[in-house]
Amino acid sequence: AVLGNVIKPNQTDVVHEEGSDITLSCSFSASGGTDYLHWYRQYGRSKPEFLVLTYTSANKAQQSDVDPRFTANITKKEHVDLKISSAAVSDSALYYCALRPTVTGNTSALYKNLL
Repeated sequence: AVLGNVIKPNQTDVVHEEGSDITLSCSFSASGGTDYLHWYRQYGRSKPEFLVLTYTSANKAQQSDVDPRFTANITKKEHVDLKISSAAVSDSALYYCALRPTVTGNTSALYKNLL
């Protein structure tokens, strides 16, 4: 038997025009409890940057503290979206969705919007 959660992107490459709204999506297998979905962005060789956190029981989209143009939302069972409003060329990066925090250090800041 295989135990554990699985999360994967629904598309690997996304190309849009500047100023358009972009939605990045991931599918995941729920663990049965409340799952926390993290979104990260990574430029080139720099470290991943935490963007926004949402959770399976959230009843509305969660806005990023990093950039208010970024919102995360559980759109349907086992499916999470990251919406980027008015995309800019500077948004060109690698985006990660994760079920567990991937940053090191004080991760309690990631959960501040849940308290």
